[in-house]
Amino acid sequence: MSKEVSLQRIGMVAGSTLLSRVLGLVRDSLTAAVFGTTIWNSAFQFAFMLPNLFRRLLAEGQLMAAFVPTLAEENEENGRAGVYALLNKVATWLFLVSGGLTLLAVVGLALAGLWPELAARYALGLKLAQLLFPYLVFVCLAAAFSAVLQLFGHFSIPALTAVWLNVTIIAALGGGGWLLADTPAGKMGWLCGGVLLGGLLQLLIPWWVLRREGWRPRWDTRPSARLHEMLRLMAPGILGTAIYQINFLVSRSLAFSLNESAVSVLTLANRIMEVPQGIFTVSVATVVFPLIATFAARGEMENLAGAYWKGMRLICIITVPAAVGFLLLSEPIVRLLFQYGAFNAEDTRQTAPVLAIMALGLPLYSWVTQSIRGCYSLKDTVTPVKIAAVCFVVNLAASILLMRWWATEGLAWAGNVAIVLQAVLLQRALVRKVPNLHARVLLPSLGKIALATVVMALAIVAARWGIALAGLPVRARDLVAVVAVIPAAVAVYAACLWALRIEEREELAGLATKMLGRLGLPVGRSAR
Repeated sequence: MSKEVSLQRIGMVAGSTLLSRVLGLVRDSLTAAVFGTTIWNSAFQFAFMLPNLFRRLLAEGQLMAAFVPTLAEENEENGRAGVYALLNKVATWLFLVSGGLTLLAVVGLALAGLWPELAARYALGLKLAQLLFPYLVFVCLAAAFSAVLQLFGHFSIPALTAVWLNVTIIAALGGGGWLLADTPAGKMGWLCGGVLLGGLLQLLIPWWVLRREGWRPRWDTRPSARLHEMLRLMAPGILGTAIYQINFLVSRSLAFSLNESAVSVLTLANRIMEVPQGIFTVSVATVVFPLIATFAARGEMENLAGAYWKGMRLICIITVPAAVGFLLLSEPIVRLLFQYGAFNAEDTRQTAPVLAIMALGLPLYSWVTQSIRGCYSLKDTVTPVKIAAVCFVVNLAASILLMRWWATEGLAWAGNVAIVLQAVLLQRALVRKVPNLHARVLLPSLGKIALATVVMALAIVAARWGIALAGLPVRARDLVAVVAVIPAAVAVYAACLWALRIEEREELAGLATKMLGRLGLPVGRSAR
């Protein structure tokens, strides 16, 4: 895969993910407008977190890490017929496992709801979780179908899966919930229905595409060597993901114990953070991972290091300025996106500082994402597990300590402490395995990125000072800050990087030109 092809694929995945993230913000803004940061919103976020916890445990990350290399080997040896046969086995077992877990969870949650003197927010969260748990079955099967589509070069369909979920939630809550329901319970019913319908669409669309590619679904529980190999590769990764998800669950449970708004505040701040991380970090990791895994299999460590650091450099180019932008513009961003209806000025006052704190850890979260893929490419699924266990303990201790002083903001700070440690430990582990992966190679690029980011930050501060002097109403100031200042800051940052001759600048410019052209916008020829 050439550099140019890699960037084209990154751009394709990023474009699809951009659409899903924008719709996700619309969805969250609508949910906040209907429920604010009340017990209803926090209970929904807590309830939806439970099937998503098992989704990440069974599917997506670990399934992709084990399924994609196994599929690639099967494709090399037996072609598409072998791939489809393996898919049938994996889909059958995923259905059995996810369906069984769903049944056990619904029964267990119903029994937990009978606990005497259960706090109202926990009782509501358990009831909603029973309604939402079947989503797990849909999304697990969708992840298996998406893995096969990516193997065949269809990156856009898997990247668009979240779009179907967001569209159905917006239609259900904004249509039926907003117009037809008169009570919070009625509106919540429409929201939960939108989640389940969206999960079904996430399953059916890649299923339909695969059918057109020639796949014929079959029920197949018979064991095979490939299936055993995949399970062997998944086992340590599942343990690592379980630690991460338990960490996430404990963090949200601690937030749930603080007050009725803490879970909603953390979730909304995290949603905004997911925009650059999902659009670019995950897009880069999705495209780079098969490439570095191929180089690792061939023993070409120089090429592996080159592809790895190219991906990391692209990630840093986006996430470092994004972190600073969120830090400086957290309040107008939160107010413009969410302060409508039941979401009031006090909710903005609680959410904006949490977003600013989380923003500081954004580059490191992205660094960790790429580092874990680096370990997986070397068939090391154990080291990330050990490091995740250490960081879980650190995060738990920091959360319990810091929440006493700073409440919800303390939980955000605890997450940053843990992610710093995780990034450092993963980097050390990679260098021990591949000396070419020493981070000093990235220092010249990081220096250029830091300098361009400082110039961008000064431009943002100057722009906000000018907006304040203009005496505009609050909503108009927020609109100018988001719609005008952010694009202008991006232009300043890009100009600085170009002047500093950042690596891959011409490829990035060519990619931007192609993407703008596809949107029908006038563009000139990129400089060469």
